[in-house]
Amino acid sequence: MQCQICQKRTATIHLTEIQNGARTELHICEHCASEQGIATHSQMSINELLSHLLAVQPSDEEMFGPAEKDLVCPTCGFTLDRLRKEGTLGCPADYEVFEQALLPLIERAQGGKTSHCGKVPTTLPTDTKKFVELSQLRQQLEEAVHDEDYERAAELRDKMKQLE
Repeated sequence: MQCQICQKRTATIHLTEIQNGARTELHICEHCASEQGIATHSQMSINELLSHLLAVQPSDEEMFGPAEKDLVCPTCGFTLDRLRKEGTLGCPADYEVFEQALLPLIERAQGGKTSHCGKVPTTLPTDTKKFVELSQLRQQLEEAVHDEDYERAAELRDKMKQLE
């Protein structure tokens, strides 16, 4: 495609503008674009692209808060700075040491959930699904009775009867 301004060079810049519902397109070469004052930035190297993407990451203070930044795990010597750089923790004790800093990250990554509740595959037979659901309800019922939450226990009992 030829440049629509000079009609000499190949158009490498394609601009689309929509004003009042009307769409206009302009196909121009880099030379004419620079003469028109249109900022052009030719191909970006992968290193440059990655450095731009990493530059927009939140700071440690934004992610973890100022107080937790200086925490160090007494078991493995792991720090939040290493978490930011490596993306992994050093040992199981880190989950407790850095709990306040990790909870918001875990919530964000897991859609607001911070505890593991397990999964039931969708291809299971209905009998197996019913068995799993009844097991979960029995466990919740035991917890409700232990906590003396008898209203909740009655609700759970009724759900169990419906499933059985």
